[in-house]
Amino acid sequence: MSGHSKWNNIKRKKEATDGAKAKIFTKMGREITVCVKEGGPDPNNNSKLRDLIAKAKANNVPNDNIERIIKKAAGDSEKTNYETMVYEGYGPCGVAVIVECLTDNKNRTAGDVRHYFDKFGGNMGTSGCVSFMFTKKGEIICEYNGQDEDKIMEDIFEAGASDFNIDDDIIEIATEPNDVFKVSESLSSMGYKVISAEVAQVPSTYTTLTDEKAIKMMNLLLENLEDNDDVQNVFHNWDMPQVPEEE
Repeated sequence: MSGHSKWNNIKRKKEATDGAKAKIFTKMGREITVCVKEGGPDPNNNSKLRDLIAKAKANNVPNDNIERIIKKAAGDSEKTNYETMVYEGYGPCGVAVIVECLTDNKNRTAGDVRHYFDKFGGNMGTSGCVSFMFTKKGEIICEYNGQDEDKIMEDIFEAGASDFNIDDDIIEIATEPNDVFKVSESLSSMGYKVISAEVAQVPSTYTTLTDEKAIKMMNLLLENLEDNDDVQNVFHNWDMPQVPEEE
């Protein structure tokens, strides 16, 4: 499991402002819209949509929002076509970064992503330049409230997960990529509070930054990428420092 680095990344999103939460809803909406147009609005006949609904719920998107997005996409005659694009590159001091996008304008998105890399001490590379350092895995974060660890292990493996780690007040759970949302729903039905569920690019090694300027630039790179409406996910191998708990 990926330890504090993953949890700090989730925590940063969890503690985001209302504006940032709205952006998360927008990004989820775009994914669902594309999925409905490709496979139809019925989650019983569109397994990808079923997974996205579970993902949206795990990211605290209200049910009304989800239903409204599906209904709008099903009746939408707009011919906007979104393409999946993946960009790879290096942040400050060689931190590996993967940027997954859904865009209706590849030139605009590629230009924006390249600009962020250049502005904040990195450089955008060619396809495959860093992806070999990552493996796709399902990752679920649940709250840990002192439950019996043997019972947690029994529940997690019964739900279909492959590994788990208890770290302070959270449980990190690993699954096969195709099982993540099914396992998340199963754990929710058992009473676990799911904070996040996603298919993530998990790095095999991590890079530590000690230079204050490099840390500042890396944070700015991630913030600007995540704020871009075309960017769906950002994965990296920066071993992010512990976020101190507020008193």
